[in-house]
Amino acid sequence: MLVRELSLKDADAELKSSLIPVIQGLGMSLIELSVYKSRGRQVQVKLIVQLANNTSVTGIEDCSRVHKAVMARLELTFPERDIYLEVSSPGIERLIKYVDELPHYIGREIMCYRTDISDWTRGKLLAVEAGQILLGREEEELAIPCDIIAKARLSGSAPIGRGG
Repeated sequence: MLVRELSLKDADAELKSSLIPVIQGLGMSLIELSVYKSRGRQVQVKLIVQLANNTSVTGIEDCSRVHKAVMARLELTFPERDIYLEVSSPGIERLIKYVDELPHYIGREIMCYRTDISDWTRGKLLAVEAGQILLGREEEELAIPCDIIAKARLSGSAPIGRGG
């Protein structure tokens, strides 16, 4: 089943809260944050980000801008540590791990594996509301309760890139 929300340790949740305004200020959305701390001096932070408008492909330049802006914040947060920061986009066939990330993909083609029919359902994600998603499929709209979605992923149709 899709997890309701990403549960972070308090310190990681605080870090996420401090990074979101920085990332949003760049016109981006934070999809996922992972923090790994070694027993030594190393901290590894992985961010998955995408353009907030979700109408363009998130490119290397976008990830680079986030990397530069976020690194300064991480150096303040972990002053005595060596920081490794990885910033990437969700990719065109991302496995959707959390219900909370679904709204980031409104307007995108997704596939959901449904436990009620033991099969995949594909469509354009139109809305996420009241514990269900709304998919557009050819001439119909289909409401699917989130609690019957075992897994979901983007189905490879990326939004049209900038400039064409």
